[in-house]
Amino acid sequence: MSDRRFPSLPRGPAPRAGNGRRSAPAQLFEAYSQRMTTSRQVRHNIISLVGLVGAPVLNQSGEEVGRLVDLVARVHGGDDYPPVTGMVVRIGRRRAYLDASAIDHVDRRSVTLRTARLDLREFQRREGEVLLARDILDHQLVDTDEVQVIRAADLYLAQVGDQVRVVGVDVSLQTLLRRLGPKRFRWHPTPDRVIDWAAVESFGEDSPEEPAAMKLRAPNAALRRLRPAELADVLEGLGRSGRQELLASLDHDVAADALEEMEPDELTALLREMEPSQAADLVAAMEPDEAAEALRELPEEEQGQLLARMPPATQRELARLLGYAPDEAGGVMTTVLACAEPHETVEEVRKRLVKLAKHQTEIDSVAVLDAEGRLIGDVSAFDLLVNKSGKQLADIIDLENPPVTLRPDADIDTVATELVESRRSSLLVVDDDGKPLGRILVDDVLDALVPGHGRLHFPRLLQ
Repeated sequence: MSDRRFPSLPRGPAPRAGNGRRSAPAQLFEAYSQRMTTSRQVRHNIISLVGLVGAPVLNQSGEEVGRLVDLVARVHGGDDYPPVTGMVVRIGRRRAYLDASAIDHVDRRSVTLRTARLDLREFQRREGEVLLARDILDHQLVDTDEVQVIRAADLYLAQVGDQVRVVGVDVSLQTLLRRLGPKRFRWHPTPDRVIDWAAVESFGEDSPEEPAAMKLRAPNAALRRLRPAELADVLEGLGRSGRQELLASLDHDVAADALEEMEPDELTALLREMEPSQAADLVAAMEPDEAAEALRELPEEEQGQLLARMPPATQRELARLLGYAPDEAGGVMTTVLACAEPHETVEEVRKRLVKLAKHQTEIDSVAVLDAEGRLIGDVSAFDLLVNKSGKQLADIIDLENPPVTLRPDADIDTVATELVESRRSSLLVVDDDGKPLGRILVDDVLDALVPGHGRLHFPRLLQ
């Protein structure tokens, strides 16, 4: 994990640069005429949550009135650096809640109140609030900058004006060791490996009785901007409840794309921990070859349960693919096909491809069929790009040299050999009548020949 400097804290949400990222410190300075603090000041005055828990809570006269149990912060309010809204204090045998308005200042060893009169109330969780030590320390977090799942070893706070804010999370081994050591070492954190809090998203608890520590803060949260392969990495690193919460927050098609990128054993575990209807819905939204591959990893009984919950057309398509052996052409092909007739123009075909945009990783060529649906040519995406829009496909294909095709029972070695010798990025699988059944892409062959290497999806010209 790369080191990060603590951010400056402006008086509102951080401005965004044109590319969607937060502006650089110099741009922040220009956007705000007054800063609450500077990065150096924040680093010098940070407060370790681990060191603060159990510290004395003092009245105006410096007399101890209790011990700090936890701090409460509002993490759903849209602030990049959430403000502390209250604290839980142990006074005798009682745990009482104090609003943040009662806090005069916080330092590394104590909390001082601004009044001698205490309005003690039982703590009741309000929407958007979490207990920092209970709900976030040692829980899973997602670092959206480095795209990895981490655990919070400590949280760092800073007093900014009359507010205490959460500014960073420490995930280093040194911090964990410091927590296990004498209490005096917890008062002096050395935050050399701290993640900016604004780059972090966290996920819920496994226990249904315990509320989620944090949820995604906004519809355009950083996690939703990650690529499918990056989301797959995050899903593989999260626990069960975290996976479910992340999937629930994603667009349906995006979630299906992320599942396609997961390692087979991780995907199998994920599908088994879902409700069957949810698992069936997501598998049905995957590309057919990827969906069939996911189902093959499940016992036949579980396959049947998921297939029974899918639309009839999807059931039939996947059942047909599952009927082929995984090391045969039919077992690795995708049934997503772009087809056209010889009299159609390049422009007409281009417009049709727009409607297949969600399948762009599965399409690199267009199969040209005669009136009976038999294959007579295969036009690459490159040919569609370089030829004039009014040109007919009949003028592009070479009728004397039909495309190389395979039967669905061809073994994977034959498929690989044909791909190499034809110098194409994909081949078509046809039935006995020469009608196309599916297409095999280079990455499908690599997946079959080198199991366990992870999904390899090469860019297509249509992307």
